[in-house]
Amino acid sequence: MKKMTLAMLIIVAPFTLINSSFVSAAKFADTKQIVQKRPDYSISVASAKREIALELSRQYTQVLPTLQSGINRYNLTVNADQVLQSSGVATQALHKSERAIRSAKGLSNKALNKSAFKGTDNPSLVQFRLADASMLSDWQQGTSPLFAFEPEGNDKDWANIEAYDVNGNIHLLDVYQLPDRPVFVVELDKQQTIREGLAVMRKILAQRTNSGKQLKSAHPQRSIAKTGDESISTTLLQQISLQDDQEPWISGAAEVYAIVNGVNPTRDEPVLDIIEMPYLDYAEKEYYPNQVIIHWERYRWAAADIILMEHDDNTNYKELALVLVSAAEKIIKSIPDPEVQGFAFLATITHGIIKALPDYWFSNDDDFVDAFYTLQEGKTYTDHYGAGGNAKATFIPLVIDPR
Repeated sequence: MKKMTLAMLIIVAPFTLINSSFVSAAKFADTKQIVQKRPDYSISVASAKREIALELSRQYTQVLPTLQSGINRYNLTVNADQVLQSSGVATQALHKSERAIRSAKGLSNKALNKSAFKGTDNPSLVQFRLADASMLSDWQQGTSPLFAFEPEGNDKDWANIEAYDVNGNIHLLDVYQLPDRPVFVVELDKQQTIREGLAVMRKILAQRTNSGKQLKSAHPQRSIAKTGDESISTTLLQQISLQDDQEPWISGAAEVYAIVNGVNPTRDEPVLDIIEMPYLDYAEKEYYPNQVIIHWERYRWAAADIILMEHDDNTNYKELALVLVSAAEKIIKSIPDPEVQGFAFLATITHGIIKALPDYWFSNDDDFVDAFYTLQEGKTYTDHYGAGGNAKATFIPLVIDPR
């Protein structure tokens, strides 16, 4: 179980369109369609991890003491760069692969070039994980492990899991049946990846905010000015569980986050708030985070929708920011006067965002999990199912009084 933390990154999307080299130009067939073609990167995340897995198999004897000192029943994961450096193994190949991964995901390489992966601003994303705690005893007793990585493409279409032994031979493992031999998985640190990815999204959207191209308010009389003496109206996520976290055994714990979406109180533009949910690891388990999920002063009509997404490895966060905002903008622009429909058209925005996600994002990229439509300020929702029946949650109102 990962340590439970609470973090919220706020994204306010202005009402203009960003240009990006990561997204090919495409016209909307309607207000809900957006880029559907997978970008052509120089190397895929899966290919980069394959190279690292093969290198790990070759260097296993040398890195074994470091792995043994870092892997135990309380911790099945170690940082790849630290393992190689502590073992005296050359790290050039790892660094080259990680730079390719960062480029494919739209993450910065600048700090890495300066710090050689030793800094704290952009630490190494790659880690080695013993696939399951049940493998620990056999591995500690000397059973030779395999070294695997997530395949590319839709996990429902995976034929097998490719893995290497210490001699570099390929083994094909079942996708859903946990192997009876120890397996080290080469993977990305999901929490660190999401943390950096959301920072990229914030930066892009902040640039849009400062671009001076915002749509003028159709209702300039509205104001959400708050003083330090006023209470803050929020909604608390008290309990949540998932029926299916979408992951084969090699993918490990899920990493779910929420996209809260609605309309700006003072301008006809979307508001997208990204909420990290690092505690939500496994399906068929109840979690009680007591996490503030909605700040109501940010949303018009005291209503908002929530989309739950699950992180997987191939998402480019620059693209993700563009897709989310552009889809919401297109919907809002298509409504002559949002005030006439009020919060009734929030579902249209959410549906537009979901429909605009490229098809391959419903494979092994950021997986759509479920959506909660039209949550309202001040209301309690007990054992409330998402539209897809995959997520069940309890939301309660919480008013935070001033100090």
